[in-house]
Amino acid sequence: MQVAPLGEQLREWRTRRRMSQMDLALDIEISTRHLSFIETGRSKPSAAMLQRIADCLEVPHRARNALLLAAGYAPNYQERALDSPEMAGMKTIVEHVLKGHEPYPALAVDRHWNMIAANDAIAILVEQVSPELLVPPVNVLRLALHPDGLAPQIVNYAMWRAHILHRLDLQIEASADAGLMALREEIAGYPGPANDIGHGAVSSIAVPLLLDTIAGRISFVSTVTIFGTPVDITLSELAIEAFFPADAESAALLQKLAAK
Repeated sequence: MQVAPLGEQLREWRTRRRMSQMDLALDIEISTRHLSFIETGRSKPSAAMLQRIADCLEVPHRARNALLLAAGYAPNYQERALDSPEMAGMKTIVEHVLKGHEPYPALAVDRHWNMIAANDAIAILVEQVSPELLVPPVNVLRLALHPDGLAPQIVNYAMWRAHILHRLDLQIEASADAGLMALREEIAGYPGPANDIGHGAVSSIAVPLLLDTIAGRISFVSTVTIFGTPVDITLSELAIEAFFPADAESAALLQKLAAK
């Protein structure tokens, strides 16, 4: 794998975080001249210095490895599959969280929003989608906005689409991930259904997902949970999205479905 020069990577991250050389130098307590020498390749930073810079710029673990490699150091963060023996304990935690959220849907995704685990209640979200979209790896954002996916069931499609694209924009800004950029371009091009109610149902508290299911209309709000102290790349990029009923009627319907 070809790695971009260290100085080029640092300038890109500093620009992405809207920091001048002086701003960054002051935050990491070195001179602007020293930082300039690092960015131009005239000075090689220590691994510890690179970590200080990465901390200040909030560089993701995967990108930190690229910085270390460009500087001639070994990568500091491992990447292990969630189903590997070393990750058995973390996988159990994820499964426990997902199971504990029933009878409401919850799923775990990787950095590209590919589903890596889900609880049984997720069936209410996927029962009407095309089987082709459920062939692994299942991308949950593609599943949500694709015309053969959830899109025809989403009553407030335009609102939910705008919400998803905004979330992707924030992730791209934070990570500079090319895979997320490609995914955004793809789903932004999907046509919307004719039954959309536009922005009329916008909540002042949270963006709801209004979904017409076989059992009836359900209103969801969602939360995203991440691990607080990961040192593994897979764990640092894993997120759990949990859906909650947004009103009493939706809660009663979900409880009724669970009882069956």
